[in-house]
Amino acid sequence: MKIGDLRHRITFQKKITTVNENGFEVETMEDVKTVWTYVSHLHGREFYQAAQVQAEHTVKFTIRYFPKLDPSMEILFRDKRYNIIAIDNIKYRNKWVEIRAKEVVQSG
Repeated sequence: MKIGDLRHRITFQKKITTVNENGFEVETMEDVKTVWTYVSHLHGREFYQAAQVQAEHTVKFTIRYFPKLDPSMEILFRDKRYNIIAIDNIKYRNKWVEIRAKEVVQSG
């Protein structure tokens, strides 16, 4: 992976729970970090394995390593939200991370 391949921006967000003025808990999304990424769609065997589960839009993001990356986070990319399916710290070198994520489909 070359640094010049990182052409897109994504933002990692986490859910936080706060209490509003009426005493009710409210979940909101808080930005954790915005990074440059290489984005690709799954293809070949990866695509067919993902498609067997459901018809879903699954994407692979490759980013530089950062230690606070958590699978409970969501990714915001081009006004679409993605849930993290898997995180792969490539060769455990803490240099590159490959993330498989599926698009969150809003119902209703």
